[in-house]
Amino acid sequence: MPTPVALTIAGSDSSGGAGIQADLKTFAALGVYGASAISALTSQNTKGVTGIHQVPAAFVSDQIDAVFVDLAVGAVKIGMVAQRDVIKAIAASLVKWKPKHVVLDPVMVATSGDRLLVPDAIDALRKVLIPCADIITPNLPEAAALLDEPTAKSEAEIEAQGKRLLELGCKAVLIKGGHGDGPESTDFFVTGKGTAALPARRVVTKNTHGTGCTLSSAIAASLAKGEDMETAVRSAKAYVTAAIAAADKFTVGHGHGPVHHFHKYY
Repeated sequence: MPTPVALTIAGSDSSGGAGIQADLKTFAALGVYGASAISALTSQNTKGVTGIHQVPAAFVSDQIDAVFVDLAVGAVKIGMVAQRDVIKAIAASLVKWKPKHVVLDPVMVATSGDRLLVPDAIDALRKVLIPCADIITPNLPEAAALLDEPTAKSEAEIEAQGKRLLELGCKAVLIKGGHGDGPESTDFFVTGKGTAALPARRVVTKNTHGTGCTLSSAIAASLAKGEDMETAVRSAKAYVTAAIAAADKFTVGHGHGPVHHFHKYY
């Protein structure tokens, strides 16, 4: 049996809880070999982001080429892409290499509240990268920002925004409900065939650093292993919920600590 491989294209988190580091931990925890192309370096910890160093677009392309020319990539996960020319370079690489599955997490703001995407890159994200994606995984504020609309408050509004996001060119949308209220955190999986609500018990913890990165990379891992999209989404939801529930086993940092990617093992 060939080894399933997933590639993450994202930013590096120096504290290890989000970005490339969270993605590679998720791939490993789910039995997938992880490769990476770093789109940005961040000076970051559990309390916030203190600096961002952009990686030149040409070098991002070089990293992607180096992976695809040698490894049998089953799925690509895209996270933090902070500048327009990097977005265009990644889109060109996707056209060149034609990966079977592309998962796009439109990361705009860190858990700490720090902005990770410059405003003039949002339009490029909409027009250039989203049409390349099989699924995008915005949270409620990100979905609203992509559509230049207020944050959805009701299930009907969330579903309507999901349908409008599909019109940007992706095949599926998972709007994450972690920013909502109530005892359950409900994600909404929207495709051309309809909408499925995916509820889970809301875990009360401040240790949620890297949840979005972890969810999207878990979807990519399942796709790399051959699961269909809805199964991959449901599996990823279960995995990240368990990782959040186990997060308080860690004592890491003084702010929003990381989720526990290897909760099944220790």
